[in-house]
Amino acid sequence: MVGLVNYAKEPRSVELRELSVPAIGEEDVLFKVQAVGICGSDLHQYAGKQSWRVNYPVVLGHEFAGFIARLGSRVCGFKEGDRVVSETAAVLPADSALIRQGLYNLEPNRLGFGYGVDGAMATFVKVPARCLHHVPASLVLEKAALTEPCCVAYNAVCVNSHLGLGDTVAVIGPGPIGLLCAVMAKLSGAGHIVVVGIPADAKRLAIAKQLGADTILGAQGEDVVEWVKNFGDGYGLDLVIDATGVSASLKLGLDIVRPAGQITKVGWGPQPLNFSLDPLVQKAVRLQGSYSHNWPIWEKVISLLASGRIDLDLILNRISPLSEWLEAFEEMHAGTIVKGVLQP
Repeated sequence: MVGLVNYAKEPRSVELRELSVPAIGEEDVLFKVQAVGICGSDLHQYAGKQSWRVNYPVVLGHEFAGFIARLGSRVCGFKEGDRVVSETAAVLPADSALIRQGLYNLEPNRLGFGYGVDGAMATFVKVPARCLHHVPASLVLEKAALTEPCCVAYNAVCVNSHLGLGDTVAVIGPGPIGLLCAVMAKLSGAGHIVVVGIPADAKRLAIAKQLGADTILGAQGEDVVEWVKNFGDGYGLDLVIDATGVSASLKLGLDIVRPAGQITKVGWGPQPLNFSLDPLVQKAVRLQGSYSHNWPIWEKVISLLASGRIDLDLILNRISPLSEWLEAFEEMHAGTIVKGVLQP
């Protein structure tokens, strides 16, 4: 089979390689990949700029959908040919207090597809059956492959944020996760949604508007802080979602969140802050991290996708064969498209 392998830390150390079909254990399935999404983390690894440990060489890809090609002898509840998606926690320790709480996504010793173990940018991938979810017939697999980023956004907005009906929300960063966070805020009853970017984000900000954002800022270099001072009662916004990871975004979040408001940080970034956190104290703001997802979130998101409540038509902009991975990576990096899906 063919797989897209990240073989070293150095930038652009990614290439298609001929690989063996993975052997599976008693509680695994051999997963035939039909569609695999390109994540920002794949782009970071391609550029050699990730802030997490990678077990080189490794097949990229952790957002995927397809069919069960073969079952391990102890797998129950699934059969060959089933349409499925997979969670990302490929390897978990045998015993963990966090797993017992249902918080296996926060287990520090977990290994995920695409960096810790071989991922899904390949013809086949070995998947533990505990990671699987059935895909309803009404949901095409190319969209089902994006269940994972939708779950990231759902966890950030609907689980880890205290979003009340009619609350004002700012999403900083109109990348895939940021746009999906705006979608989740809309579904959750936000009263006014502001999506913030920079001039290079003009195309994605326009998509944010189409997705239901009430205001978009940054395409023309607008002063976001000044806009917020003149919005509503002038005290700021109830909830700020930082979906970029850069330090300047968190500082902006502190500037525009209202007293007793909340900032939820979902974007990764290794840079030092280089600014004071005193406004966090002065405003009594809640700063909340949000990472990954777990089983009930996946079930809810699959239902929302299958019903059309989450509409990915504006976000999924390119579906292409695995052989065109480089063009798709570059288009996502340049912001030409929001999200690309590869078909191995």
